Amino acid sequence: MTTNQFLSDDTICAISTPHGVGGIAVARVSGPEAIEIADRIWKGKTLRDAESHTAHLGTIINQAGEMVDQAVATVFRNPRSFTGENVVEISVHGSRFIQRELLRLLVEAGARMAEPGEFTRRAFLSGKMDLAEAEAVADMIASDSRAAHRIAVSQLRGDYSKKISLLREKLIDLASLLELELDFSEEDVEFASRKRLREIASEIYTEITRLHNSFAAGRAIKEGIPVAIVGATNAGKSSLLNALLGDERAIVSDIHGTTRDTIEETISLGDYMFRFIDTAGLRHTTDKIERIGIERSLAAAARARIVILVIDPSAPVDETMIHEIMRSTRERDELPAHLIAVINKTDLNATKAGESAERIKSLTASEALLISAREGMGIETLAEALVAAAERENGSADEGLLVTNERHARAFADARESILRVIEALDSNLSGDLIALDLRQTIHHLSSITGDIPTSTLLSTIFSRFCIGK
Repeated sequence: MTTNQFLSDDTICAISTPHGVGGIAVARVSGPEAIEIADRIWKGKTLRDAESHTAHLGTIINQAGEMVDQAVATVFRNPRSFTGENVVEISVHGSRFIQRELLRLLVEAGARMAEPGEFTRRAFLSGKMDLAEAEAVADMIASDSRAAHRIAVSQLRGDYSKKISLLREKLIDLASLLELELDFSEEDVEFASRKRLREIASEIYTEITRLHNSFAAGRAIKEGIPVAIVGATNAGKSSLLNALLGDERAIVSDIHGTTRDTIEETISLGDYMFRFIDTAGLRHTTDKIERIGIERSLAAAARARIVILVIDPSAPVDETMIHEIMRSTRERDELPAHLIAVINKTDLNATKAGESAERIKSLTASEALLISAREGMGIETLAEALVAAAERENGSADEGLLVTNERHARAFADARESILRVIEALDSNLSGDLIALDLRQTIHHLSSITGDIPTSTLLSTIFSRFCIGK
C-alpha cells in the first residue's frame, strides 16, 4: 500500500492558532484550490498573481461585499509549503466572531473544515516528512521544557529517522547475505560465515535494545520527570515539597499521618520539568485509610524516575523502610530510579544530622544531603542534584537519541523479539529461508516507525491526536 492511496484532492481550512481571543488569529488553507478559494473572499492584490512566500495586505469581505476584517494573506505555492500543496495563511484580528466568520466564508467559497492533524498528515503523504518527523510536530507543540523541546527538534530534523534508516540498512545487508547463502547453497562458495551473520545480528539487537530501553527516560523528560518524595511520617516531606515549589501547597503538621494520599505538583529546574509526588509517611499502622496511603507511596516510588528519601535525624533510622524503598527503585523492568537521600531538620541538631548521614551512606552507598526545609537550607543544592539526575537520564540516550513515543517503543520491542529469533535460529543452524522470515519482520517493525509501510488505520490513529490546526 502506498501513500498515494491516502492523498486527498480537496482543499481544507482551519484556525491554526490557539483557541480563544488573542491579538491575531491565523487561518490555514491547503489544497489544490487554496489560492483560488482565498481569492473569493479577498479584496486586495489578486492572490492568483502572487509569487510564493509573499505576504499581502488586504481585507476579508463577505457575500455582500462588506468588510469583515483587515488581514494579511501569505501565499505558499506547491511544493514549497508545509503540506507540499498550495497554502494560504490568513492573519486576522483574534476576535472569536472574526475567526468563526472567516472559516464560514472559506467553507462557503469551496473549502472544508480540516480534521485533527490533517495538515501534518498531508505533509507526510506529500513526502515533506516521514511519520516519526510528523509525530515530532505534536511533541514540539506539547513540549513544556527545554529538554523536551530539544528531543522534539532532533526528531523533527530527522536525526531519529536516520538512526532507524541505518538499522534497516544493516538488516537489509544481513538479509542479502542470507539470500546469497540460499542461492549458492550447493556451491563451494562462502559469502559470510554463520558466525559473522550472528555478529551482525547481535550488533543490531544491541542497538535496538538500547533504543527501546531509552523510552523510560524519554517519556519522563517529555511528560515531566516523576520525583517521589518518600520517608517516615513527620520527616518533613510536605515541608520539602513546599520549599521546592516556593508555595504552601501541602499541609504541614506535627501530627503523624497528616498526608494520607499522594499530592502532585510540577516545577521547572534547569532544562527539565519535574513532577513531584508528595507521599503519605511510611510507618507501621492499623489505620486502614492511612495504610492505603502508604501502599500508594510505595507504588509511587516504584513508578518514579527519581526518589527523594527524607530522613528525620531525631528519629531512629528505619532500616526496613529504607530497604523497601531501595528495592522498589531497583527491581524494575526498565532502568533503575535515581535515589537522593536528604537529612532534614539539620538546623535543630547538626550532630544528629551528621550521624544520620553516615548511617544512610552505609545503607544506600550514596552521600546524603543536609537540608532544612523549614529554613530553606540546602534547597538549592537539592535542586542541583535533581538536575544532575535528570542529566544522567538524558545521558542514557544512544548518540543523544531518546524514544519518547509509546508507539515507537512497542515497535522497537517487537523488532527486538524478531531479531532475537534470528540470533537463536543462527545458533541452532536453522535454514536460511526461515531466518529470512524473522528478518523481514524486524524490518517491518522498524519501518512502521517512520511510516514506510503506512496503513489507513495507523495514519488515522496517529493524526487524530493532533489539534485541528495542525
